[in-house]
Amino acid sequence: MTRCVLVQPIDASGVALLEGAGVQVVQAPDTALPVLAPLLGGADAVITRNWGFPAAAMDLAPRLRVIGSHGTGVDRIDLPAARARGIRVVNTPGANAPDVAELALGLMLALARQIGAADAAVRAGDAGWRLRSRGLALRGQCLGLWGWGHVARALAPMAQGLGMRVVVLSAHADPAELAALGLARAQDAADLLAQADVLSLHGVPGARPSLGADQLAALRPGALVVNTARGALVDEDALVLALQSGQLGGAALDVTVTEPLPMDSPLLSCPNLILTPHIGGSTDRALAATAQAVARAVLEALG
Repeated sequence: MTRCVLVQPIDASGVALLEGAGVQVVQAPDTALPVLAPLLGGADAVITRNWGFPAAAMDLAPRLRVIGSHGTGVDRIDLPAARARGIRVVNTPGANAPDVAELALGLMLALARQIGAADAAVRAGDAGWRLRSRGLALRGQCLGLWGWGHVARALAPMAQGLGMRVVVLSAHADPAELAALGLARAQDAADLLAQADVLSLHGVPGARPSLGADQLAALRPGALVVNTARGALVDEDALVLALQSGQLGGAALDVTVTEPLPMDSPLLSCPNLILTPHIGGSTDRALAATAQAVARAVLEALG
């Protein structure tokens, strides 16, 4: 019988699709390689989430034909190793995009209105906090979208609904489409950074972070940064320095370079920083849609 190992849990509706097609589904209790080893030995397919799938895991799975990514990102999967072994990698672009966009919007609002600090003030009995603090009205501000994928496309009209001006940086976006949607197109990264009051990242990681020390310094003083895409897009050390110096007004990260975040990370003690544990697609609707999408993709790849 064809076997699919779930490296990390997925919604029951995705499991039902696999089992309905005659696939034996095995849930791994842990991502430690010694735990995975006896399960992967007979695996024809695996489904993973933010853990990815390293070459060392592929070495444990001689029958492996397909790796399914529960989500858009495949950067934590060792793609060269998969290609060398003839293993197909499939993902689910766009399945959870509206939900990730909602989180990005929520993080923007939480930063702009200092919701976390306000909550802490109430709990501490600091009645004077509201007299000392001023939030940022997003209405009339510029949202810079670095990338024009599914999530950015969903976020743009949400921001417009708040009265924000939206500027997009993308080499692939159709200028006519952007104009029809009432969006501006940035000429280059410098142009985007010079305009953005709020910067939301939606790109694909490259050899080095898109947002490093030079890019952070080019942002307007007090700008806000939101990353719900990939942790590798941000130079975390440079971000810490920009927040500590007050150059940035705040930042929110749903993704980090290392997940879960190590307890000795300087991000944990950084001022004006909101951290969430990669929950952009963690709604009932999104989890079901993504699980079903990855199950269908795996079944198609298995033939």
